[in-house]
Amino acid sequence: MERIAVAGASGLIGSALVRSLTADGNEVVRLVRREPRAADEIRWDPEGEYVDADGLAGCDAVVNLAGAGVGDRRWTEAYKAKIRDSRVLGTATLARAVAGLPARRRPRVFVGGSAIGYYGDTGERAVDEQAPPGRGFLPELCVEWESAAAPARDAGVRTVYTRTGLVVSRDGGACGRLFPLFSAGLGGRLGDGRQYWSFVSLHDEVAAIRHLLDREDLSGPFNLTAPEPLTNREITEAMGRVLRRPTLFAVPSPVLRAALGEMAGDVLGSQRVVPKRLLESGFSFAFPGIEGAIRAAG
Repeated sequence: MERIAVAGASGLIGSALVRSLTADGNEVVRLVRREPRAADEIRWDPEGEYVDADGLAGCDAVVNLAGAGVGDRRWTEAYKAKIRDSRVLGTATLARAVAGLPARRRPRVFVGGSAIGYYGDTGERAVDEQAPPGRGFLPELCVEWESAAAPARDAGVRTVYTRTGLVVSRDGGACGRLFPLFSAGLGGRLGDGRQYWSFVSLHDEVAAIRHLLDREDLSGPFNLTAPEPLTNREITEAMGRVLRRPTLFAVPSPVLRAALGEMAGDVLGSQRVVPKRLLESGFSFAFPGIEGAIRAAG
């Protein structure tokens, strides 16, 4: 049994990770923004750069999956600042707290969330963890996000960055909004549909995080995406087949740009990202294909 602190424990990935960890007998400590109500909660305020560091002492691992939803609202300057601060300030706060603990009380691993937005638009070019960051809001955010974990790394704590792709789940995230549309027969491609979407099943996302927690020889960035990225058109067709619904609708690029503003560039952009380091480490995907990932979503 291990003691693992999780920030973002109520989110899509965090809640699934907590269920998996506790099912195997681990003790999970949740970071909460309100006053703690139970012994398994720690008070923190990421934007205020505060965390109860004493609560982290003795934890075997700290996992930070907290952050305002990237696709929840139109990207106004104010909301972009919220997206940034919730990730960068939160990561920095935890990393500094971990680094400030006595060496014998520090966690052995710090897992910081990140995203394949790091790479920007890669077109048809497949990229792995060695690729440089792209340009724009999301790549710059991811660079800053990962850099914020430096205090933990510099203190000798093994530090991992999980560059997550499109998580296939009905329970939240971008796919959580797509499933009802496709189930109602209203799904279709976005733009010309030729842009690559690097997806991962929620099951494999959690399994990959646990793999990275357990392997003492792994650190640095890891792409958490299925081995074979597909285009938006291919994913649309797979959704139609699995859900047995037509996919006749399409949303033209100008309509998306008018509706989503700056965020449309990332919806229409292509990210062909492969999990080279994860595969080299021996990780095996339970749902490497999109149809299996969709079925696993329930």
